[in-house]
Amino acid sequence: MKAIRFHNTGGPEVLVYEDVPDPTPKAGEVLIRVEAAGMNYADVMRRRGDDYPDASPPPFILGVEVAGTVAALGEGVTSPAIGTPVLATPGAGGYAQYICVPAAMVIPLPEGFDTVNAAALVAHGMTASIALRKSGRLVEGETVLIEGAAGGLGSFFVQLAKLYGAGKVIAAASTPEKRAMAEKFGADSTVDYTAPDWADRVKELTGGRGVDLIMETAGGDNVNQALDALAPFGRMVFLGQSSGKSAQIDPWRLTTQNHTVTGIYIGAYAAFPDLMAETMGELIGFLMAGKLSINIGKVMPLSQAAEAHRLLENRLTTGKVVLKPWDDA
Repeated sequence: MKAIRFHNTGGPEVLVYEDVPDPTPKAGEVLIRVEAAGMNYADVMRRRGDDYPDASPPPFILGVEVAGTVAALGEGVTSPAIGTPVLATPGAGGYAQYICVPAAMVIPLPEGFDTVNAAALVAHGMTASIALRKSGRLVEGETVLIEGAAGGLGSFFVQLAKLYGAGKVIAAASTPEKRAMAEKFGADSTVDYTAPDWADRVKELTGGRGVDLIMETAGGDNVNQALDALAPFGRMVFLGQSSGKSAQIDPWRLTTQNHTVTGIYIGAYAAFPDLMAETMGELIGFLMAGKLSINIGKVMPLSQAAEAHRLLENRLTTGKVVLKPWDDA
């Protein structure tokens, strides 16, 4: 089969489109013919060799989320039946034409559900839902700040925060076009979080109080700026550092304002398959009811993964980037 691997870390050019052996499902596994693989900024971080919770030993196949059809069942697995459209979050290995995943991780798709939309929904949709309700403990009526609000993940955050009862959603994005897109998805106000005084602007939008909950994705200096925009007893959920820079927080600055900073790694939630399936069922229900839209930015052949990484890494995309493994076959 064809797959994208990197044999050493570095820029997008280290991604190689090459032949690798076809996988065979082991006991308890399902073989999926991958029709669409979602791209995430975590893929960029692993390719560059940034700090990441899981190791990426080369040669390594990226790709945390896939949608496709069941091609074979391993020993002891009786469902989903071969030919069933499914999605899964394997954590890695999705940039390929086939992948084996544990059966407990496989979620059947409704009849006629588009695989590109499914691949765009899995990691970003579940991350947004779980980060808002589990990590962020969003309470109805609270004010939420979403960074990178026009991206694939950010657009889910904006929509789901509103669906879960946020009183006000402030979208932070770097260009007027991206801020306009965030408003299209339901943001009440927007700020340019590349501006040096953006935290002051957030305070203005909240009557001087600040926001109750922040979804922090940029890292670096942005972290402490975001804390300046946080209301007393506010919470920050740290999801990543798209800037490529880490941050240092003086714990003392958290005390007088009773601020909380927590992290989320969606891969760890694979240990809770019932929660993952329940969350995905809710998201699909929102989509089918017309309450949730998927922000697809680009759909590209798997062979163009290096170019897709370049676009994503340089913030030249809005919405989700999806790779199609069979477009060059």
